[in-house]
Amino acid sequence: MKKLPLLFLLAPILIWSQTNFEKAEKLFHAKKYEEAQVIFEGVLKTKPSDLKTLEYLGDIAAHQKAWVKGAEHYKKLKELKPSEADYFYKYGGCLAMRAMEVNKLKAFGMVDDMKQAFEKTIILNPKHIPARWALIEIYLQLPGILGGSESKAIGYSNELMQISPVDGYMSKGRIDEYFKRYTSAEKNYIKANEIGKSKVTFQKLYNLYLNKLKDAKKAQELKRRFEA
Repeated sequence: MKKLPLLFLLAPILIWSQTNFEKAEKLFHAKKYEEAQVIFEGVLKTKPSDLKTLEYLGDIAAHQKAWVKGAEHYKKLKELKPSEADYFYKYGGCLAMRAMEVNKLKAFGMVDDMKQAFEKTIILNPKHIPARWALIEIYLQLPGILGGSESKAIGYSNELMQISPVDGYMSKGRIDEYFKRYTSAEKNYIKANEIGKSKVTFQKLYNLYLNKLKDAKKAQELKRRFEA
């Protein structure tokens, strides 16, 4: 019985927190991120370990390109719930975006944390496609002396092929294009476009024709077929 007065005292706080969370959630989905952020931060003061509130704040930081702040939220999330793959993926993603803004020396110092985050994502969710794409980019763009490796990029591309053939061919095309093997890239992008028939697959092949192979005729023919 002694617990009842405490329950009555807490009830208004819990109701306020829930009501404000729902209000902030609606603002977030309406893309009113700054307004949502203020309310979510208020909710977090009453529920400092609430996973969903932390994730929304991390997502808002990512939308605002506040990568350091976003990484802080996702880091806390992965510590609170280390079994959730997407928390590791989003954490690694913020680090990767931050690495693009800083000098090369500082960026290289962030690589191990990025790789570990994406690798952990795959361990927790073996079918996670974006984490493999992220690792492919890391291994392509890192200098060999710092761990860059075409063979490792190809390894993740092969894994994508088993999970999603369209991503498999797209990633193989990406690797070929990176190393300026444009004829081979064309073949892989064609296969990806035949399977995917999407704006993404079309755009990759179209850009290759227009910007790398300098074949405007093929680009226009592809565009005509896509629009038809």
